[in-house]
Formats: sequence, C-alpha cells, structure tokens
Amino acid sequence: MKTINPEDIGQYKDHELAPSEWFTVTQEQVNQFADCTHDHQFIHIDPEKAAETPFGGTIAHGFLTLSMLAHFAEQFAVPLEGTYMGVNYGFDSIRFLAPVRVGKRIRAQAKMLEIIEKRPKQYMSRMDITVEIEGEEKPALKAVWLTMQMVA
Repeated sequence: MKTINPEDIGQYKDHELAPSEWFTVTQEQVNQFADCTHDHQFIHIDPEKAAETPFGGTIAHGFLTLSMLAHFAEQFAVPLEGTYMGVNYGFDSIRFLAPVRVGKRIRAQAKMLEIIEKRPKQYMSRMDITVEIEGEEKPALKAVWLTMQMVA
C-alpha cells in the first residue's frame, strides 16, 4: 500500500480513490450481525416472511452495510508515512438510501475531501463514501467519514 508524506496532504484534497472490490452479502453474515446486535427483525433473518414484503426477501441491516466500511477502507486507505495507529473519528453524515438484498454485491467508492493536522502528528481525514450495489442505480448509503491517523 502506498503511503504519503504528511507534507503532501494538500495534494489529496478532493482526490478520488480507487473503488474497493465487490463483496457479496450473505444470509449467514446477516444472521451473525443480527446475533451480535440483537436486531432480529424478520426482514433480516426470515427469508420466507421477508419474501412477502416489498423487499422480496431478506435485506442486510443498514448498520451492517455501514460497518463494512472498515473492510473496504483496507483497500482504499491513504496512510501517512509513520502512521502507527488509525482510529474511527465519526461521521459528519450518514444516509441509508437503498436496501441491500441478501446475495447482492456491494463495494465502496471513496473521495478524500481533505486531510488536516488537528494536533501535532494527528491527522484527520474527511472522506465522502458511497456504497454501491452492483446492478442498481441507487447506492446503499452515502456518508462523510472521519478518521484519525497518529504518526510517529
């Protein structure tokens, strides 16, 4: 993975990052997420009952789709030279726009909005993230994600 010099962070303002690879959402993953979060709503875990809804089957939890950003970021991250730790700093916005049906493939497209030095050797990144659903026009979600990198 390419790293960048903290002195060059200005070059990454409004920089389009490569999309992540596609990831297939499975019923097993949705069930495990339901167990982990104690969110067992039938639209997530009961394929027969969910088939009777406008969704036509089970769908991933919105928070499951959001949590996949940690996985996708491994593919589009822009680490600074000397980074010894990165942490989730939060979100400026999150919108769940379309359901992700079980069996569909999703990926993240990211745009680095800015990287700023919040404190000496602590850099905050703001990224515009879109999670796409393969073959669908409307994305699953859009978010502005904040992360923090600490450099030595």
